[in-house]
Amino acid sequence: MNLNFCNPLLEIAEVSVGQHYYWELGGYEVHGQVLITSWVVLAIIAILSFLGNRDLKSTPDGFQNFTELVTEFIRDLAKTQIGEEDYLRWVPFLGTIFLFIFVSNWSGALLPYRLIEIPNGELAAPTNDINTTVALALLTSISYFYAGISKKGLGYFSRYVEPAAFLLPINVLEDFTKPLSLSFRLFGNILADELVVGVLVALVPLIIPIPIMLLGVFTSAIQALVFATLAGAYIGEALADHH
Repeated sequence: MNLNFCNPLLEIAEVSVGQHYYWELGGYEVHGQVLITSWVVLAIIAILSFLGNRDLKSTPDGFQNFTELVTEFIRDLAKTQIGEEDYLRWVPFLGTIFLFIFVSNWSGALLPYRLIEIPNGELAAPTNDINTTVALALLTSISYFYAGISKKGLGYFSRYVEPAAFLLPINVLEDFTKPLSLSFRLFGNILADELVVGVLVALVPLIIPIPIMLLGVFTSAIQALVFATLAGAYIGEALADHH
């Protein structure tokens, strides 16, 4: 295919907000500030996990209580959405999705990223970039396809013609809209929150932005819960027996 024809299509398809700090990796340009903040998020999760699990006790105390509380919460979420029979194998996936989004959102709301200067653009929550949210949504889509096919084989695709064959286009379209809704919901909410806080800080630096920032912390947690809940619901739907 003609590369001169492809490049304009790629430019049209690109979704970009604000300025970005680009890195060259293997001939491709990537958003460097997203990688930096993603590494920060992964480091925070790794440190908290190490602190909570380095000295496990049969009777938990200290930080182990917190990590076990989080684990139980994620297990209950997976059990509710996926079902008693299959939920355990999906706890690691849903836990990873939830914790990454939760810590990413809170890092954008609480860490002073904007005080760190980079050559171009500014640091923000990883979920403030559409590429991150689309990647998370595509992982979720791959996961529920894998869940359905691994349990039912090719018979999984019979769901597209249930309860009637004329619903095939609608059922196919539904699978395309799921990752779109997941990615744009998360991206839009986090971007809107950071834009509102940024504008208010510029206009009224001291008092008014504080309640908005607190509200942003709350909504950031809700967005992580919504994404993980929907991911679990989609996997549970793929595993369910259709009659």
